[in-house]
Amino acid sequence: MALGPRLDLRQSQSLVMTPQLQQAIRLLALSNLEIESFIAEELERNPLLDSGGGDDEAARDAPEPEIVAVEGAEPETVDALVATGDADRDAPLDVNYDSEDFHQDSAADRMMGLDGGLAMDGIGTSGSGSGEAPDYDSFAAGAVSLQDHLLAQAGACLSGQDLAIASQIIEQLEETGYFLASLVDLSQRLGAPLHEVERVLAVVQTFDPAGIAARSLAECLALQARDANRYDPAMARLIDNLDYLAKGNVAALKRICGVDDEDLGDMIRELRAYDPKPGCRFGQGDQVDAITPDVFVARRANGWAIELNSATLPKLLVNRTYYAELAGGAQDKQSKAWLQDCLASANWLLKALDQRARTIIKVSTEIVKQQEGFFRHGIAHLRPLTLKTVAEAIGMHESTVSRVTSHKYLACDRGLFELKYFFTSGIQSSDGGEAVSAEAVKSHIKTLIGAEDPGAILSDDQLVEMLRARGFDIARRTVAKYREAIGIGSSVQRRRQKALGSHAA
Repeated sequence: MALGPRLDLRQSQSLVMTPQLQQAIRLLALSNLEIESFIAEELERNPLLDSGGGDDEAARDAPEPEIVAVEGAEPETVDALVATGDADRDAPLDVNYDSEDFHQDSAADRMMGLDGGLAMDGIGTSGSGSGEAPDYDSFAAGAVSLQDHLLAQAGACLSGQDLAIASQIIEQLEETGYFLASLVDLSQRLGAPLHEVERVLAVVQTFDPAGIAARSLAECLALQARDANRYDPAMARLIDNLDYLAKGNVAALKRICGVDDEDLGDMIRELRAYDPKPGCRFGQGDQVDAITPDVFVARRANGWAIELNSATLPKLLVNRTYYAELAGGAQDKQSKAWLQDCLASANWLLKALDQRARTIIKVSTEIVKQQEGFFRHGIAHLRPLTLKTVAEAIGMHESTVSRVTSHKYLACDRGLFELKYFFTSGIQSSDGGEAVSAEAVKSHIKTLIGAEDPGAILSDDQLVEMLRARGFDIARRTVAKYREAIGIGSSVQRRRQKALGSHAA
């Protein structure tokens, strides 16, 4: 067989990920805080981008993304970034591409061609300025200082001289929550008897957080043990001998407390779970930023209103007036090319941010539809849900839904939840019916234990039988794992706690 060069013509498909498509994919996974930082960098880099502070003409000419409620619209069947097709599902980043989407402009047209209507069967979505909006201010909570938190509690239960004394005690607390001032000096300054100041201090020490206004570490731990109904004589002796605990002298502690190895181990674990600096969790010194919701969900007469929290992101515009001024000046070929690149980049960024918002709304809408029982009736009605279920329902790829739900939070009348919270594993029903969410099972465990008789504490085996009677096919080790996950002790620990509570009463 002769060997020699030859030419062959073959047709094949290949995956092309343009830098802009990669950027749009990355934007999906960013939180609002990260998006804000990203936009700030783009504003510095691109002179044609404006954060909304430009002139009115620029604002009028710039496209302003908006999500509007449209009754009866069906969920879109186009992926957030590109249309799904029959291409190889082993593509990088797990995003499917149809052959028509290999061209950047085609993908961009699809992104901007999506219908703004994301409502379905009584579930409405809206953007800023669309219709009558609920009072979402109720979802926001400002940072509260330790002093403000304690003064509010003092005002609810004290008055007159007692309130004045409590206010002075609270004002002199350390950032850690400890009271290290002299009670004698405070008594003399206020002209109040020392025993009255001590009595009011004891009242302040009952406030939230537990352990506040303590004068030593031992007193701080003792206050928290009392709050947890765990301050029995054995625990009191353990707290009085913290130096032995620091040295690891277990033998001496067992002898002093009069307990065995198992009880001492339980006591030490509880002690280590207490907060030695209860004041530090409040807004003093370096503050931890509160979580800001990305999506608001509010009940309506005919369903649900789902709105993106646009207040957390700066308004981004393309300053076309400035572009016209630059384009009209004398420029060389290289400058004109740079200006065109800036304009194309700015337009693409606005489209990508707009589509990010639409995609978050679309995924959130499907979550509300799938978990409507939770939003109406609570955690016991949370259903098992997977990323694949949501992806198939709205015509997106599973990896896209995963990115959208990362570091995003939803606020509703039941609280603030990460979008990932609504994706839970299922427990099979013992009667062959519909599976239930693991979170719902935890809720049932908490309810059963909360209603148990102090004289008949439920063991994990008994909980298994009671859950099976309710239709949950669950193993004992799973019950123990769920019980520990929601912070409930073993039957031995609960028996001791409830015995102490009834004795104190």
